Amino acid sequence: MVGGVPHQQVTQDPRSLRPTATQAVVISRPLIQVRRVTPTGGAGKQYPMAPGKSAIGTEKREFRVIPDHAGRGRELVDVSKGKDKEKAGGRTKRGAAGEGGPSKQEISDLVWGRVTIPIRGKKKKPTKKGAKTQITQMAEEKKVIKIQEGISVSDLGQRMGVRTNELIKKLMGLGKMATANQIIDAETTELIATDYGWRVEKAGFEVEDFLPEVEARPEDERTRPPVVTVMGHVDHGKTSLLDAIRAANVAAGEAGGITQHIGAYSVKTSRGDITFLDTPGHEAFTSMRARGANVTDIVVLVVAADDGVMPQTIESIKQAKAAEVPIVVAINKMDVPGANPDRVKKDLANYELTPEEWGGETIMVPVSAKQKMGIDLLLENIALQAEVLELTSNPSRPAVGAIIEAKLEKGRGPVATVLVQEGTLKVGDAVVTGTHFGRVRAMNNSRGESVKEVLPGYSAELIGLSGVPTAGDTLNAVADEKAAKEIATHRAMKGREAELGKANTRETLEQLFAKTKAGGGPKELRLVIKADVQGSAEAVKEAVQKLSTHKVRVEVIHSGVGAMTEGDVMRAAASKGLVVGFNVKPESGTEAAAKAQEVTLETYSIIYELIDGVRKSMEDLLEPIRTERKLGRAEVRNTFNVPKLGTIAGAAVLDGVMKRGAFVRLLRDSKQLFSGKMASLRRFKDDVKEVAQGFECGIGIENYTDLKPGDIIEAYEIEETRPSLS
Repeated sequence: MVGGVPHQQVTQDPRSLRPTATQAVVISRPLIQVRRVTPTGGAGKQYPMAPGKSAIGTEKREFRVIPDHAGRGRELVDVSKGKDKEKAGGRTKRGAAGEGGPSKQEISDLVWGRVTIPIRGKKKKPTKKGAKTQITQMAEEKKVIKIQEGISVSDLGQRMGVRTNELIKKLMGLGKMATANQIIDAETTELIATDYGWRVEKAGFEVEDFLPEVEARPEDERTRPPVVTVMGHVDHGKTSLLDAIRAANVAAGEAGGITQHIGAYSVKTSRGDITFLDTPGHEAFTSMRARGANVTDIVVLVVAADDGVMPQTIESIKQAKAAEVPIVVAINKMDVPGANPDRVKKDLANYELTPEEWGGETIMVPVSAKQKMGIDLLLENIALQAEVLELTSNPSRPAVGAIIEAKLEKGRGPVATVLVQEGTLKVGDAVVTGTHFGRVRAMNNSRGESVKEVLPGYSAELIGLSGVPTAGDTLNAVADEKAAKEIATHRAMKGREAELGKANTRETLEQLFAKTKAGGGPKELRLVIKADVQGSAEAVKEAVQKLSTHKVRVEVIHSGVGAMTEGDVMRAAASKGLVVGFNVKPESGTEAAAKAQEVTLETYSIIYELIDGVRKSMEDLLEPIRTERKLGRAEVRNTFNVPKLGTIAGAAVLDGVMKRGAFVRLLRDSKQLFSGKMASLRRFKDDVKEVAQGFECGIGIENYTDLKPGDIIEAYEIEETRPSLS
């Protein structure tokens, strides 16, 4: 049947069969690979040859194409299968392998050219009935957590496989409130980890791994010049004495005639070179003096013969003894009338500084910086003390030094004054100090001359650091800039973690209640401090923080080196503070920005003037104390209605004085009816400022007209006084 129309079958020779329009012939190919034979000869175009007759075989099959509902023939039905069955004599079952026609799927694959590749599946192992999944335990030696300084709560939970909420509950049990991102220290981490069977190991970043190792050998040691720090009370002549030694005039250039920086100078004497450090004597520069005492070999304590021992003198003695440094006393101003060196020696003996002539061990030399008297004797005693100390160092090792001072110069960038203590610092060395690193680009000695290397015991100005270092930090020369950067980055990261740890501290309920009871706690004066050098910025910061009281607290939100910038103004505006500059001026555009942001800029060149200015700003934050001061009383005798002015009281001044603009209180039958301000005061037709006792006047009161004869008008004024900070 073709297309649903029956037709009569006609038996024909299979070899003469030809497919009709609705018939198709499919040649079944063997499953084995057939090699195609292609002739090698012939210069013409070569065409691939079909398989041979033996490979194809003589079997032919007839298929009927059955169209689908769209009229397209897609399904093939083998109509020759029935004929084969008839010829086989009624056999209905498929015989040996290879007999019978292909299946419907095989025919479809042949038509569309698909090849089926059998895939052998993986055989699953049979599981025992009722068997459970086994949970493996981590080996004890693997349960180790390596941390540096601390670790966040969430990170600790991830490493141990414990939920963060559970760890927070554990911390609460230990009396510590923490969030998931808060850093906890190594001790707390160890306590928690132990409960879960974990060990904690500190795998910190060791700076020593990046610093070159040096083998100490006595034959490499060389004699170095002594480092001498000049200390003493303010205005006792320390810088003038150093000027006399250097034959230079430095003190005249200091603001107010007082030293506000550490100066490092190398001086050539007949006994050899000496490096001097000049420290400030003002009480605000305590840290500077302490820093000078820690890097020095000998301290020269300058005491004025007319003033004697003063507070900063005592402090300098304590700092020198804490640093275990020998002291040589220079009794200055011997040329001044009233000089009494014996009184100075007696006062110093109370602080365990007994002069040699009294049987003690302290060298005391009377000098006069102005007259240049006793200078040679002082230098001789310093050199003698240096010989006793036997000061040596190894100049061939990598350099180690101390930052004496640091500043930011326009055009040069960060500039640091370095005192080399070990090794030789050379131009091109990679160095690291604190959180800053770099390569030494240039160096200048104390006379301003460019130098290529600095030996132990000498100082120089260094250029090439990435930022302004902190005065007092140690400077190390390392192998390369990469190592320097790694050390600086690690130190900066530790600093940030410490700051975050401070920021995460929360107030207890008791502190909150106390603050509420006190009315919100003390007021805050927020400052942005800018100074010319790092040491001065540090000193100013410490000095203003000491001014804090229980009423007003000083908070330094930022301190830095360099001119006052627009960034400083924006920082102060955000925190509602003010910008204080010490020995610096605002950059162009900074004043305009301060005016727009309503931020106060204050500049000072002398430390005690700055402290007084900050103290005044603190007092301005406090509410003034208001007190009432009585002026006088007047009795209303009559009342008048005046156009545009309202009711005017004709009154007689009983006592005191009545002043225009004063506050008034209206009394009737000894009861207060109104309290306000005096609007007008006249005598006859003239406006007057005040009317004395025994005179009559006309009084008008603001926003009040119910005046009657017999009323008493009391005049008073409010006085405001500035409260004390204590």
